[in-house]
Amino acid sequence: MGKWNVSGDGLVIIYRQSPRRSSAIHTRRKMNQSQRRRVDQTGDSSENPGILDERLLVLVFGSMRWDIHALCQTASLNTKSRALAKRLLWRELCVYRAPRMIASLTNGAANARIGGGWSAMAKLLFYCCGCQSSRHFELGDPSPGHLAKETRFSKTSGRSFLVNKCRGDVLYVSDPCEHPSGDRGDDLGIYRGVFGGFMKSRTRACLIRRQVGLEERVKCPYCGARVWSMTAARLIPKSAARRLGSLDGGSEYFVCVNGHLHGACWLVPLSSEEGSEGEGGDRDEEEEVATGNAIANGS
Repeated sequence: MGKWNVSGDGLVIIYRQSPRRSSAIHTRRKMNQSQRRRVDQTGDSSENPGILDERLLVLVFGSMRWDIHALCQTASLNTKSRALAKRLLWRELCVYRAPRMIASLTNGAANARIGGGWSAMAKLLFYCCGCQSSRHFELGDPSPGHLAKETRFSKTSGRSFLVNKCRGDVLYVSDPCEHPSGDRGDDLGIYRGVFGGFMKSRTRACLIRRQVGLEERVKCPYCGARVWSMTAARLIPKSAARRLGSLDGGSEYFVCVNGHLHGACWLVPLSSEEGSEGEGGDRDEEEEVATGNAIANGS
């Protein structure tokens, strides 16, 4: 309230606020500050700006046929875009590019989780991890990783990597990516794969039952988890070498605790008869994934 006061120096106006009005002004200031912070964080003052942004991004990437390069750039913009990609966009990419494979790995569940996360799954679909020497596989110079132009994943091939007692597991394995080797005549073949439901798989149960130790120096290139050497576990069947086109004992692969597989082998030249052997398998259990804008659908 206002109060008039007369002093010897003249007329002075003293204004004092009532406690009730002071409290109301303080409350409004706190609300305005909170609203400003919320707008700064979301970029929108509507009730559900995140949902609207997600729908918009899904439509945009759908129109781009889920281009992997554009999605990688989007995920690296800031913390919010990285979190959105981890929660939604990587999964949508995987479902779009490899629908039958993802449906098989998740038993068709719409919002299923996958071992290691969807970002690791997306990386496995598109990225050849390269290779370096390990204790069971000698290599002169390391072979660098790269974004694969196109990769075919096959559940039929995956069966060739399972010992008889584990044949009921679901495993997709890629065709080997050929890398030239300068120190020997054979080409280096690098391959990757993923188990479905690995935590309940017979392969994992067999590794644990045999008390196979985890590797000290090797980590999964897709999720960073620790790995088992299937060579050390003696769980590499001879059918794997035949499927890869490699000599028996000329390959090694690892399986991480989340069910990702990666390995390498020495490829040997095959005759035309050998090259055609094994073709004509279950085509409906194969999935081709291309990194370009046009994807190659499994046939």
